[in-house]
Amino acid sequence: MKKNFYAIIISFIFSIILWISISLSNDYYATFEVPVRLVDFPAGYSTGSPLPEAVAIKLKGKGWKLVSLELSTATDFVIPVGYEYGKRYANLYNFIPDNPWLNSDVEVTSITPDTLSFFIEKSFAKKVKIYPAVDLGFKQGYGLASQVTVAPDSVIVYGAYSYLKNLDSIETDILKLSDLESKSVEQVSLEKIEGMRYKFSDVKIYLDVQKIVDRNVDNVYVNVTDAPADREVILIPNKIVVGLRGGVDILGKVDTSQIKAFVRYSDIAMDTLGVVSPQIVCPDNITFIYSKPERLRYILKKFN
Repeated sequence: MKKNFYAIIISFIFSIILWISISLSNDYYATFEVPVRLVDFPAGYSTGSPLPEAVAIKLKGKGWKLVSLELSTATDFVIPVGYEYGKRYANLYNFIPDNPWLNSDVEVTSITPDTLSFFIEKSFAKKVKIYPAVDLGFKQGYGLASQVTVAPDSVIVYGAYSYLKNLDSIETDILKLSDLESKSVEQVSLEKIEGMRYKFSDVKIYLDVQKIVDRNVDNVYVNVTDAPADREVILIPNKIVVGLRGGVDILGKVDTSQIKAFVRYSDIAMDTLGVVSPQIVCPDNITFIYSKPERLRYILKKFN
């Protein structure tokens, strides 16, 4: 009984394989959306012309061949530019021989769009700023203690003048990380721009991840700014407690000299309640939470 069961299973599997083999030997139609790339530019030339992200190529061929193309990653449609420059028109059917993956085993029945236009022009160089593109998640209680930085922070870009003249910065590829709880350095690539090339293609992104904590700083002196020479303002009290939030390594080094607390005389002159709120300026990468007290009484004296 058991032998018959195994024989049935083997026969069933063999039948499926045979059916698939016979089916894939028939002709089918399939449409492929493939990226289009310009290659083999004249020395010192490039293009700033926008091109479609992909062209739709309808193929006829044996099922097994179409399946193998679907699974392949090397299916860009390339257009060799050659030695001409200026305004160019390319009929894509003329470039089928330049794309070996469209070999004699398949027949191209249509290409949409079938014609592209672009402008080949002199290449220039320009130094632009690099901005890190990040999507970060943190473990509970952790976060960025300082801004994300990238090194190097700029790069020389080579490309068509018509494009470079409006290019002031580029981004990195998106760096996506989660559950961060410590400082890290990640290597990422610069975003790819058609027709552009860079002096280097990779940069390092520095993530200053720390435990985020709160801390009170006592005895922060409050100044009065812009008071006229014939006025004296006495604040009550003139020292406050300032609540701060930030990375544990950074916050632990903060002292009263790094926190600026002040009241503008113009706020006192406009006040009708007899109390004013101090303004607080914190060091970089530190967040102000509160002050105690939140409002200060004052005595205003005028000299004759």
